[in-house]
Amino acid sequence: MDQTLTGRVALVTGGARGIGLAISRRLHELGASVVVADSGVSIAGDKPDASVAESVTKELGERAVAFTADLADPTVAQAAVELAASRFGAIDIVVNNAAILRDSFIFKSNPADWDAVLRNNLSAPFYVLAAATPRLRDQIKAGRAAGRIVNITSSAGLYGNFGQSAYASAKAGLLGLTRVVAMDMARAGVTSNAIAPFAATRVTETIQPASEGQAQYKERAMKLAPKHVAHLVGFLCSPAAQNITGQLFGVRGREVFLFSQPRPLDRIVAPAADWKDAEFAQAVAERMTAKFTDLTTDLDAFNTEPLI
Repeated sequence: MDQTLTGRVALVTGGARGIGLAISRRLHELGASVVVADSGVSIAGDKPDASVAESVTKELGERAVAFTADLADPTVAQAAVELAASRFGAIDIVVNNAAILRDSFIFKSNPADWDAVLRNNLSAPFYVLAAATPRLRDQIKAGRAAGRIVNITSSAGLYGNFGQSAYASAKAGLLGLTRVVAMDMARAGVTSNAIAPFAATRVTETIQPASEGQAQYKERAMKLAPKHVAHLVGFLCSPAAQNITGQLFGVRGREVFLFSQPRPLDRIVAPAADWKDAEFAQAVAERMTAKFTDLTTDLDAFNTEPLI
């Protein structure tokens, strides 16, 4: 069995169900010790249940420990990192996977739901990384191999989707966080990458199709095993991925995508004087309109038969 992560220590948030569980199992299979950080909440972020993570660590065995407190608090995130270090001697891998969902159209949205989703899906990953990265830097100075960071984002944060203002905003923000952390940690050799997964999860189950196309998407998505996402995470945490950082990948069954990231497509320049309204409108129409991004949702964009 491939044991490329023997001696490494991983912290996986939302690590007890769905994609997170597949990641916890894969990293453990590769030889890593794993902190399964999962409060066991519902998809809406309520009704915590510590037994969810505890049952997973019981299954994995002695190289696993559960952390069941809510990470959307800087002191709690610090405690999770300290648990990894005290129990297993270090922290080498951080996988931010935990997410909740509270969908509604923007004109029906509840600010409390927005705050809860942003706190769980974006602030918590920041708190975990703010706690873990100083230790990752210190470990390298002490001679330990450089660490790995993998953030699980979503195609909803890239394309958008109906009713997902909070979820999509948080996931888009997570990509921005991934890029900045990649830059901040580059000199230390710590990599930071993001993955937009397509797999059968509690999030997929909540999809309420608004069209036949979206119903087909849901049916296809429910066929996709989370193990494929976990395999890419395992690779990105391995020595073979040392020079891969700041990238955005997608996984859909046996397919792995490398996504482009926003860069200018074209530009128009004002003449020496300020733009005149008519001239500006004409320049936009001639140079840019044909290149505008349409309002395709992520469900529409990936509504083709997956390779499973």
